[in-house]
Amino acid sequence: MELIAESGFNAFPPRLAWQPIFYPVMNQQYAEQIALEWNTNDEFSGFIGVVTAFEVNEDYLKKYEVKNVGGVVHNELWIPAEELNDFNSNINGTIEIVNAYFTYRSAKTENLVLRSKLEEFEK
Repeated sequence: MELIAESGFNAFPPRLAWQPIFYPVMNQQYAEQIALEWNTNDEFSGFIGVVTAFEVNEDYLKKYEVKNVGGVVHNELWIPAEELNDFNSNINGTIEIVNAYFTYRSAKTENLVLRSKLEEFEK
């Protein structure tokens, strides 16, 4: 999230060497599940689950097949890492934070803009 914030909430960061695919999910229910069940238990995620929402040019998305990876809501796209810049350039508007989940282990960000946005969801 810090890298997204540093982009002005306009782009997803490049994938790491062990992340050959970017997996945007297709609905908020699935995003909430990942954020709550996986990210809050993951040290690499800072033990924070953040749910984002964004719009992407519909014509651009037609080149990707929606993949179902489990239950009825588990739909996602598989964007190869080398195509992420093109994906980012097709985002309309900004990447919004729509929910966030925290645990007692959750890391605090030094990014003041991101911290302000996340504080809206702390309970």
